[in-house]
Amino acid sequence: MTLPTTTDVVLPVSITVHLHLKPSFLEISGQSDNVVDSIHYGHLTKAISALSASYADVTQKVFSLAGEHVDAVRVIVGLPKLILLANDFEVEVITPRGQDSLQQAAKVSVKDLIMPVLIGVNPPERLAKQRVITNITFHERSGMHQADYPAIIKQISEEIENTAYLTLEKFVLHIVRSSCLASDAIEAVTTRSQKPSALSFAHSSGVEMTRYRDAFR
Repeated sequence: MTLPTTTDVVLPVSITVHLHLKPSFLEISGQSDNVVDSIHYGHLTKAISALSASYADVTQKVFSLAGEHVDAVRVIVGLPKLILLANDFEVEVITPRGQDSLQQAAKVSVKDLIMPVLIGVNPPERLAKQRVITNITFHERSGMHQADYPAIIKQISEEIENTAYLTLEKFVLHIVRSSCLASDAIEAVTTRSQKPSALSFAHSSGVEMTRYRDAFR
């Protein structure tokens, strides 16, 4: 996806970087216990902090600083305020050495999306909406990053608002189907939904489902 670049709104951004180091490098640094045989994470952090929130820029900088010791770089960019009803929004890309990060498949996660839903079979559940907490993971096709996720979540929320369900299975399948068909860039979707008020002595009841876009054609 293309991250927001508007200058009208400043969004907090978190950047997490994982270095997939060569086993030979880890063996040497583990045996020597010497900082000269390790990655200087302080320098790496300062360099990344000076960049934009582009995972492509971050990946390129990490490869240039860490050198030949890195086989791949995993970058997770978080925009916790991008989806107002969600706790977090993350884009994750793993780039092997020598490859273009913009051509890799991205994993996009909408975390702890809270929606009021009329769901359940018990009489009280048919009278009032209850909170359902949903996590949606979008698996993009390689090199395709054109999906507008705020618009997709808005569309799904509007669909849910005027619908009632008896089971979480039906609710989750609705979200998976709508998510898969929302953009040609999306190859598969995993959705997990939980009802925190369903059980007295448990955190929640929940259902998780994964489907590929082809399942709905």
